Amino acid sequence: MPTLIIALASFFGFIVAYRTYGAWLGSKIFELDDNRTVPSKEFQDDVDFVPTKCSIVFGHHFTSIAGTGPIVGPAIAVFWGWLPALLWVVFGSIFIGAVHDFGSLVVSLRNDGQSVGQIAGRMISPRAKILFLITLFFSLTVVLGIFGLVIATIFEAYPESVLPVWVSLPIAVVIGILVKRGSTQLLPMSLASLALIYFCVYLGAYHFPIRLQFDQFEGLDPNWTNPKTVWTGILLVYCAIASVLPVWLLLQPRDYVNSQQLLLALALLVTGLVVACFSGSADLIASAPAIVTAPPADAPPILPFLFITIACGAISGFHCLVSSGTSSKQLCRESDAVAVGYGSMLLEGALAVVVILACCAGVGMSGNANANNQVSLGQAITMASVADNADAPQQVTPQRMAWEARYGGGKKWKEFKLTHMVGAFIDGGANFLSAIGIPGKMAVGIIAVLVASFAATTLDSATRLQRYVIQEIGTTIRISPLANRYVATLVAVLLGGWIAMQPNAAGMRGAGGLLLWPLFGATNQLLAGLAFMVILFYLWRRSKPIWFVAIPMAFMVVMPTLALGWQLFDPDQGWVFNFGTKPLLATIGLITLGIQVWMLVEGKLAWSKAKGVLEAPASSRQSDSALQNEGGRSC
Repeated sequence: MPTLIIALASFFGFIVAYRTYGAWLGSKIFELDDNRTVPSKEFQDDVDFVPTKCSIVFGHHFTSIAGTGPIVGPAIAVFWGWLPALLWVVFGSIFIGAVHDFGSLVVSLRNDGQSVGQIAGRMISPRAKILFLITLFFSLTVVLGIFGLVIATIFEAYPESVLPVWVSLPIAVVIGILVKRGSTQLLPMSLASLALIYFCVYLGAYHFPIRLQFDQFEGLDPNWTNPKTVWTGILLVYCAIASVLPVWLLLQPRDYVNSQQLLLALALLVTGLVVACFSGSADLIASAPAIVTAPPADAPPILPFLFITIACGAISGFHCLVSSGTSSKQLCRESDAVAVGYGSMLLEGALAVVVILACCAGVGMSGNANANNQVSLGQAITMASVADNADAPQQVTPQRMAWEARYGGGKKWKEFKLTHMVGAFIDGGANFLSAIGIPGKMAVGIIAVLVASFAATTLDSATRLQRYVIQEIGTTIRISPLANRYVATLVAVLLGGWIAMQPNAAGMRGAGGLLLWPLFGATNQLLAGLAFMVILFYLWRRSKPIWFVAIPMAFMVVMPTLALGWQLFDPDQGWVFNFGTKPLLATIGLITLGIQVWMLVEGKLAWSKAKGVLEAPASSRQSDSALQNEGGRSC
């Protein structure tokens, strides 16, 4: 029962926050007004700027920001115990993450749908624009290098997920065409599509698991033909195509269907959690320690690393790119920004809460015999009994032994692999579904497809966003070819592919994502701090209250800076001191840290002159006062 109480209390807190804090931000601080003309209508081109109903934009925005971030981060962070992870997810998403996403969305809405990087040039200084665009460029390069690997890893470990994930793409295109022509309504078509995707989950789980194997072909270099490398290449080609298609053709219908997939999966997970709690098979308290007091010696300190390990579940700088890069170009009225910007982040926080419970209480349930990576209860007991774990309690429950087998057992921090952590949620979540009678293979397939689908939406959205950033850089520094959408897309994909295909120590290609994984958390959270700075200047120039932005901004500057500094300059493991083996990490880390410091200096120089002084208008706007008189249309 404590597990259920914790889950319900977290969900209730999110609902209250949306109705109170989110509503206050929208009405009192940002003064959302549906009479303002939004960018989707003023610059409508039916490719990027497309006026769209709130429910559809919500689906796109949520699936783009979610990805695997709220899954992998919490799955790793419960290594320190479930209580710190839970507290950071709940309070971080309410007071920091949702404010960041919502603020970025509104500021972009008020600035022609421009990205936060472009807006920084007018809010802070022209140099700040270049610095921010460079930060965005590096951050998105890391995202492209990592998320391709994440999906490839899922495809390899859970081949039953391949068929339904790829089938969902042509389904989305058909829906987009039919809805655009007015031949059908989106909701019934998407529900039918969801049923078809779940049928494909069944086919993939029981009849057509798809595995890439090239061992039978002689003369092929295994460094280039291992499944992760091939899948990563295929995914990047798909992203190149998807990122230049009109948003109504693939992005909107696919993300809408995926959002329904998530809502259904969450409903199943919560139902399974309730049943498992009442039956006594899911017990968070018995399954895992609230706080781990003796982690392995090679583990980084919980402070500040908890706050960068869990990024998307509490706050993520990547979200400001989605808010200002795609979502702001689709909203058909300002009031929808509360649901899309603030509400989506709270729903992501709810997902992260479910992940924490699945990785602790779910993993501790009796094993799902059909799960690919599930540690059986008997194995768990054996492994835990021989583990050298100083934090082991006096009375070890079977559930705790299962958790120890995955997270404890004397493992070193560096031994925690991506497959291992993603598998923790997939297997734990499948155990919840098994509690309500869903067969084991089907349960694993449902959760694996959920994870892969969300990672795919993040990957192709990141490619589109990187295209925007490269176009902005090309325009700013006057390199006209880079301003072309197709050239910019090609540059984004080639660079992401080059990063992704970097070899590991054994020379195996496709390991670039893993090599850059340590950078993702710190650079992502530093980006959030910089986005907060832009929001802060927007409010400061309008003499609005800033405390609710200033406090999160300071937190999201200090914590990632401490973490990145530790990663760079730790005498034993620091990238600078191991430059010969970690040149890519050290180089990108030092550049990111330098840009962060420079941006703070730019902000300090502009601060005293900015209060009450409106920035130069965006290209087509005259001033905020002029906006007040502009009429708007409802969708």
